[in-house]
Amino acid sequence: MGNKETDFKSILRVDSELNQIQDLDLLLERILQEARKVVHADAGSIYVREIEEIDGERSEKLVIKYAQNDTQQSLLPPGQKLIYSVFSLPINKLTISGYCAFTKKLINVPDVYNLPPDAPYSFSTSYDKISNYKTTSTLAIPLVTAEGRLMGVIQIINSKDKDGKTVPFSKDDEFLITHFAANVTVALQRAYVTRAMILRMIRMSELRDPKETGTHVNRVAGYAVEIYDGYAKRHNVPNEEREKYRDTLKIAAMLHDVGKVAISDMILKKPGRFTPEEYLVMQHHTVYGAGLFDDLQSELDTIARDIALTHHENWDGTGYPGWIDPVTQKPIKADDQGKPLGRREEEIPLPGRIVALADVYDALCSRRVYKDPWTEEQVLSEIRNVRGVKFDPELTDVFFEVLPNIKQIQNLYPEQV
Repeated sequence: MGNKETDFKSILRVDSELNQIQDLDLLLERILQEARKVVHADAGSIYVREIEEIDGERSEKLVIKYAQNDTQQSLLPPGQKLIYSVFSLPINKLTISGYCAFTKKLINVPDVYNLPPDAPYSFSTSYDKISNYKTTSTLAIPLVTAEGRLMGVIQIINSKDKDGKTVPFSKDDEFLITHFAANVTVALQRAYVTRAMILRMIRMSELRDPKETGTHVNRVAGYAVEIYDGYAKRHNVPNEEREKYRDTLKIAAMLHDVGKVAISDMILKKPGRFTPEEYLVMQHHTVYGAGLFDDLQSELDTIARDIALTHHENWDGTGYPGWIDPVTQKPIKADDQGKPLGRREEEIPLPGRIVALADVYDALCSRRVYKDPWTEEQVLSEIRNVRGVKFDPELTDVFFEVLPNIKQIQNLYPEQV
């Protein structure tokens, strides 16, 4: 156990690090991780507040985004993440997290199996039975902005003493986690603004191309990060470098098809497959998208440009648009007829190779006006068949290694009906 002064200094250090994370999902995951460290908790979950509208009635709910459990994680193979149930719960007084959100007050429960008789909330033992994990002490902390708006709830479980024994959360823990929560809401607000700006750009594309939805881009970006994580571990990328790159990659990957805004509605909204001529026009969305990032100001601009331009390139050089300058739209390398030569293998930037795989996987799994979704067996068989032809062979191997994590992202961002 650290002392209070040391733990408080740790909060200030982490606050600075969290404010550098741009992507909302990665920030939520890191907030939960750091919250557990602050109060030495074995497990926990983080929820965000969402508004649901059913038959004209609006209601608030908490939606789980991440769950972590050191005890259960230690039983998994290296690199594999804990798989958890994706669910939501109403904001009311019936559950510990719901009560925390409803009252916007911290809740400290020493033993969830022995709640006070006058407690308005209850604890469901069903998840403990399913997961074979015993919840004892729990601390629920509301994430509330300076203006009093609820953003979510952190629920952390089973405080550990220096001997690894489960103990109740202390008053010092309450003090530390309250300061931590107050600090991270500022970073959360900024990440929400960034996500909102990105999704507004996506909605512009969605107005043009109904396939380009918020859930699609969130899934593709999430898959891309999982694939990169597996690749980075293989290549012993330092953790600090990996964290920074995956944050930038996540946002850049969401913009992979932004160039579709420049394609004619007659082609984008065609209810069927393209003719060869229409397909050639459609291919230009890669060049148009990359052209939006012509004035490179940051690593995000560079990666977003590379992804937009090269996420339809193939490992064997048969993809598009090939070696072309997105600003002048003229070939950089051309054949005898003046057509751009195809990029092949590692001539294709790493983020482009990653998003190529993530995008095709999601497209095959999804319904389109001209096709039903493929079965999982069909999708995985196709990806294996084009390993080393369409996709980077090493990244394809990584894809199958992280497939459980990718399936989890599908559950987080289900197809909209």
